[in-house]
Order: sequence, then C-alpha cells, then structure tokens
Amino acid sequence: MVNKLCEYMTQCPCCPCWGSEKKDAVPAQRIHIQHTCLDQAHGHGVRLDSTSSTAESVRSYRERVDSENSRTDSVSSASGISVDSRRHVTPIIDMKPIEFWTANKESVQPRSKRGRHPSESEISVENFQRELYETDPSEDEPPSLTDEEKLAQFQLGQLHFGLKYDVSSKVLVVKMIEARDLPPPYCLDETKQDMAHSNPYCKISLLPDHKASKQTTVQRKTQEPVWNECFDFDIDYSEAQERTLEILLKDFDKYSRHRLIGRVLLPLSSVNLVKGGHMWKPLSPGDKECQDLGELLLSINYLPSAGRLTVDVIKAKGLLQTDIVGGSDPFVRVTLVQSEKPTKTKKTSCKRNTIDPVFNESVSFNLTQQQLVNASVVVSVWDYNYKSKDDFVGRVVIGYHASGPQESQHWDRMLQSQRSPVAQWHSLKSRADCDQVSLASIAVP
Repeated sequence: MVNKLCEYMTQCPCCPCWGSEKKDAVPAQRIHIQHTCLDQAHGHGVRLDSTSSTAESVRSYRERVDSENSRTDSVSSASGISVDSRRHVTPIIDMKPIEFWTANKESVQPRSKRGRHPSESEISVENFQRELYETDPSEDEPPSLTDEEKLAQFQLGQLHFGLKYDVSSKVLVVKMIEARDLPPPYCLDETKQDMAHSNPYCKISLLPDHKASKQTTVQRKTQEPVWNECFDFDIDYSEAQERTLEILLKDFDKYSRHRLIGRVLLPLSSVNLVKGGHMWKPLSPGDKECQDLGELLLSINYLPSAGRLTVDVIKAKGLLQTDIVGGSDPFVRVTLVQSEKPTKTKKTSCKRNTIDPVFNESVSFNLTQQQLVNASVVVSVWDYNYKSKDDFVGRVVIGYHASGPQESQHWDRMLQSQRSPVAQWHSLKSRADCDQVSLASIAVP
C-alpha cells in the first residue's frame, strides 16, 4: 500500500516537484508545500506537509514509513487491533524552526529587573522636585557661637538696646542705650590716622529692608558711648516676626568713610516683642567693603516740543554724615555733560542739619532730540561747610554714560515715555566707582 501511495505521488500532475525528471533540478532552499491526496483504496485522505523534496529525502522517508509500519503491525497484532483501523499516518519530517522575527527588524530588549523607566512627561521641568536636591546651608557653615564665645573670640565689645512692640499703634520701638568695651581705633585703621578714641554711632535696619534705616547721633571720642535714643518702625506684628534686626556700629571718620566696628543680627521671631525688654549682645565682624552713602529719589522728564530736559530732585535718605556735630547740611549739584564735556551745572538749596533731606526742586536744560541721544546727567550730593571746602557725599550718572544698570534703565524708561515724568530711587556711589564706568563722571570734578 505504501509503495502504491509513493508511486501515485510521484506521478501526480499537480506536483511536478516529485517527478523523476525534476529530482536533480530541485533547489536547495526550503519551499513550503501542502498537499492533500485522497486514498481511493481506503476511502480517506492523507495530508503531507514538507519543506523540501530530494531523492535522498524520498528514500529516507520510505525507510521511516516501513519501520513505522512494522512497529505498528506488531503493536496492533499484540493488542488485537487490525491494521485497517488506522485512520491517519503522520510522516516524520526533518525541518528547522521557523524564524518569526526576521520580518520585524525591531530589536527586542529584555525587561529590566530594576523597574519601569520614567516617561518623558514624568521627567519634565514641571515635575522637578527642587526640595530633593537642595542642600541645607547650615551643614556647610560652622556651628553658631554663643554670646560668650563671640565676645571672647572677636573682642569687639557689647551693645545694650531694648525692644517693644505697641499693638495699638502697630509700631516697633527700638531703643539704643549704650555700648562698652569697644576696640581702640588703631585696631581697625590700617593707616593709623586716628590713634585716639572712636566717634561711634549706630545704624538700625529691619532686614531685608535697608532703605527704612535709622541712625543715632555721633558720640565723640569715647569707647563707651551712651545714646538713650528711641526709633519707631511702622510695621505689622506678623511682618515684624519675619524680620531681622540689624544694628551696625560705626566709627565716624570723614577721611575713611566711616569704618565699621561691628554689628548685631537678631531675628525678631526669637523675641517676645509684646512683652519687650532690654538685652546685651556682643558685636560680630561685618562687611567692611560695603559703603552705604545713602539714596536719592530723582524724576526726569523730556518735552520734545519745547526741547527741555527736566530733572526733579525730590528727596534723599540715609546720607553719609560728614559733620560730627549737628548732622549734615546737604545739597545737590546737577551737571549736564555732552560729548564728554560739562556744559551747564545747577544746584538745589541747602537743607540744614539732616541726613534725610526733602528738596522737591527742579532744574531744566535745553536740549534737542539729537543732543539728547548722547547726553548724560551727573547728580552729586555735597555737604555744605561754612569755613572749609564742601564735602563730597556721593553721586550717580544717568544718561548715555550711566554709572550702572539701574541708571541706564531709568534713562531708557524716560526715552520711551516722553512728556511723562519717571521717578526712581538711586543708591549713591563714590566718585572712584563712578569714574571707573562713566566718562561723564570723570569730566565732572
């Protein structure tokens, strides 16, 4: 029966690949073929699946079928089952496994054991948690010193002051009482100009606001000054709890621009302000390079139709004190500079015995729009002296040769909004600082 089946398959017209004349021409590559042939002798179909057909495979196939028949006949005879009861014979075909991934060129990576990787939306800037990467600045700083350790280490003396908050009027009262054990001036003066006693005074601020500062009188030639002066700060109680009291103790010297002796920093949240009280605090070293010369409020305006530039000197505050007795007598000089040459200078009236003067005065200059482009205005604050030369306090330069970014911004705002006055506060600078960045400042003595 098997022999007849093989002869029928070799002579089947629908399968030319099994013909004898095609045995030598069959290619070596695999060809997927599926045939279904009907066995007429037994009345049932036999399906053969193969991937290649050669002469050697046919011979091996016959040998395997014969061996399989012999084993089946022996098993059937032993179990009483006839050979005719076999309904289907499945040939054993030697074939390689089909590679299903050859069509898809994407590389398949094994799943990571560490977990799921975050998506692009999860690592965006909006989802960045800054607190996870911030470091505590207190970890890099040395541990805070006690008052006794500060006094022994720095040896700058102590400061006696009091605090009291008036709930009804919403005013914080700071009373400067006295200081003691201040260091001699030659310890802080490298030039050794003043070998005698100090001329101390205090400057009080509520940080981070440096503008609303207060200043005591200057006590002449003493290392243990006594003030007994009170200063009021209008502030809400909740806001006062977030401020830090800063007291700068300075030594008055018009030639060295007032040397800093020491300072006291006290967070107001650590004090019962409503109950109030007095305390002694040791002085610590401060920033000696910072020179606070005061601030000046200016307003500038240009009228194109009239060709007139107007500078309004409104007021100043916290000016550097140049007279040891009676405060200062400040006035303001305004100089117009064109092509690095001063053309005209005007000044305000003098305000007597104050470091917080209010002027409310205007000075005007005639300028065309072509001249305005390269013009500069040098505003200098001076202290008037009766019997000697006036003392220079500070200056700012606004215009083409400005003395800083804030001054340039003020001038640009004026050019963009002509016919409307533009006001802005300016921090006064020394003449040396202005000369380094402004040619107009060099032209004005």
